[in-house]
Amino acid sequence: MDAIDHEILDHLRSDGRLTNSELARRVRLSPTPTLRRVRRLEATGVITGYHAAVSPSALGRGFEVLVSVNLHLGAAEDLRRFEEAVAALDEVVEAHRLYGEPDFLLRVAVADNTAYETFYSQHLTRLPGVAKAWSQMIMKRIR
Repeated sequence: MDAIDHEILDHLRSDGRLTNSELARRVRLSPTPTLRRVRRLEATGVITGYHAAVSPSALGRGFEVLVSVNLHLGAAEDLRRFEEAVAALDEVVEAHRLYGEPDFLLRVAVADNTAYETFYSQHLTRLPGVAKAWSQMIMKRIR
């Protein structure tokens, strides 16, 4: 990847709906080589997809919580079962397995505090292998 590829990626990260002509203008290339570069970035897995950024509040999920989770020490099967269970929960919008502690960091999006309390007590704490879970409410999204 060269400087132009990086510039293409910067523009597409900011606005994935740019037309090829507008992208070409911004990176100072003609449309054909720009399209070739974008297709190569897609084919090699540098660009993994395009998506719409949706307002969580508009979906009734404006209350976001970061949840740290530690599992009981156990076999690889326990990790797999926990990961599968987390992936099946709509409220969990991001899930990361970490080195060190905690074992997992989840971003949960629900309607409000009451919905989070229900999610926490009826779903999260009942997931396979959970030893401890602690929550941090997000005050404000900065970036």
